[in-house]
Amino acid sequence: MAGIKIKRNDTVEVIAGKDKGKRGRVLRVMADKDRVLVEHVMMIKKHVKPNPQRNIQGGIAEQESPIHISNVMLVDGEGKKTRVGSRLEGERRVRVSKASGNVIADKKK
Repeated sequence: MAGIKIKRNDTVEVIAGKDKGKRGRVLRVMADKDRVLVEHVMMIKKHVKPNPQRNIQGGIAEQESPIHISNVMLVDGEGKKTRVGSRLEGERRVRVSKASGNVIADKKK
């Protein structure tokens, strides 16, 4: 299988599953499990025990659950879903949108 072409802080759209059509920012990439954690997508409820040392109140908390990489698609700068390719520009290898041919800029946070 080719390497994962989606990076942290990329904007992706869910193309399959219960959250189909939702867009969000990638919080974490788990390359060994082929999964990504996307902001406000695949929300689950988790029972949390109170912990006064960490200032955690406890109860039922909502959090994101990992989604398989095949169920998300990168959104380019124009707001279109696209596949990702790569191209050499000088000495650097850059990611390229297959839909428009434009370079996908790395978002720094």
